[in-house]
Amino acid sequence: MDKQKKRIVASRKQVIEEENKAKKEAAWEKLEVGAVVTGIVRRFADFGAFVDLGGVDGLIHITDLAWSRVNHPSDVLQVNQEIEVKIKSLDRERERIQLGYKELQPKPWDNIEEKYPVGAILERPVVRIRPFGAFIELEPGVDGLVHISQVAPTRVAKVEDVLQEGQIVLVKVLGVDPEAKRISLSIREALADESVLENGDLEIPGEAEEAPAEEAPVEEAAAEEAPADAE
Repeated sequence: MDKQKKRIVASRKQVIEEENKAKKEAAWEKLEVGAVVTGIVRRFADFGAFVDLGGVDGLIHITDLAWSRVNHPSDVLQVNQEIEVKIKSLDRERERIQLGYKELQPKPWDNIEEKYPVGAILERPVVRIRPFGAFIELEPGVDGLVHISQVAPTRVAKVEDVLQEGQIVLVKVLGVDPEAKRISLSIREALADESVLENGDLEIPGEAEEAPAEEAPVEEAAAEEAPADAE
């Protein structure tokens, strides 16, 4: 303050900083590990999403966004989206808050036997190929295995000979083990089903298509049909 010049120098920045500091203190007092709180998604990074918890930001690591693999946080969340998160850890000195989002979402293996009963026939994509068989994605976070002996009606030497990643195939559920998180599938059994065989347009793995016979040129055909001239 300069009374002689009747001048006052003020700072709005300092007021905002003090307000933010007070908000942080109040927010930290309310947070505790294991609590479920509401926040707003503010920004993304390749490794996760930052969520505003009302004065402090917490991080949802990309591995805590969903039960299935996530390539980028924007595949699951949107900026300014209001969500519920679970507090996994608090580090007040470093001002770090680790949050979980997938913990509050339904687990893909819940009620798995009801969703995929034995005998069900499904149309799903091949996601991974291994020497012993092919993994089929039934839904995000749930894959089933088609053993090499079940990938085609006939015996195959290599899975790659009849299947490729991204290919859509019909599979039949042979068995479900929720505890071990294993689902056995069969392409061979699916193709043997009567209802499936009625579809004449179905592409059968391992079955080579017969090449159509080439038609003889008109001149050659005419020559074959014409009798030879008597000498």
